[in-house]
Amino acid sequence: MLLARDLFDFPESLPFQEYFSPDVPPWEWVSRIKQALAAYDFSAYNPAALGGLEIHGHVYIDHSVALPSFGSITGPAYIGPGCELRPGVYIRGNVIAGANCVLGNSCEFKNCLLLDGVQVPHFSYVGDSILGNGAHLGAGVICSNLRLDQSEVPVQLPDGSRTSSGLRKLGAILGDRAEVGCNAVLNPGSILGRRALVMPAMAFRGTLPDNRVAYVRERIDNAPRMD
Repeated sequence: MLLARDLFDFPESLPFQEYFSPDVPPWEWVSRIKQALAAYDFSAYNPAALGGLEIHGHVYIDHSVALPSFGSITGPAYIGPGCELRPGVYIRGNVIAGANCVLGNSCEFKNCLLLDGVQVPHFSYVGDSILGNGAHLGAGVICSNLRLDQSEVPVQLPDGSRTSSGLRKLGAILGDRAEVGCNAVLNPGSILGRRALVMPAMAFRGTLPDNRVAYVRERIDNAPRMD
């Protein structure tokens, strides 16, 4: 069985360690995001607005966070120290971001956990997903979280077998320092090991082991212009 400890080292900087055991399957962390935020005390810092951000519900934003000229956050949400929120960011509930993350321009985040140093700079969707320390999404990456038939999302294990996630919505799970190239789509329940890499402009499904690269070979032809 794949365990969370195989993919992530949970950072000490985040105040939610008790909810994210390293000894459970990593997809179980997705349903624990809501539990962790429900128990967090937002009373000391819960702004109604901040800079150009429109804020609703319970939200914690560290004083060191770089704020955008415009964006929207619906809580509960926790944004840790040193993060950068870029213009047009859309955070819509149950989002935890650790230290020094980039939540980029025109990116949408929903029910997700970003560990320290995650980079999601441009035009991406991250829903019902876990992004490990130092994980990086190129521009336009989509973490698809719902099957077309809307049934429960299965998970492929490293040995090729499949198991139930118990979740109708499950996006991508990226291990520490995993990367995804521009305009790639990670199908529901995709798992990338530590330092795994998905090349640009492809649709990936399944599990990619540590330090492996997923790519598609295709032939590109050319012809002379006729005008």
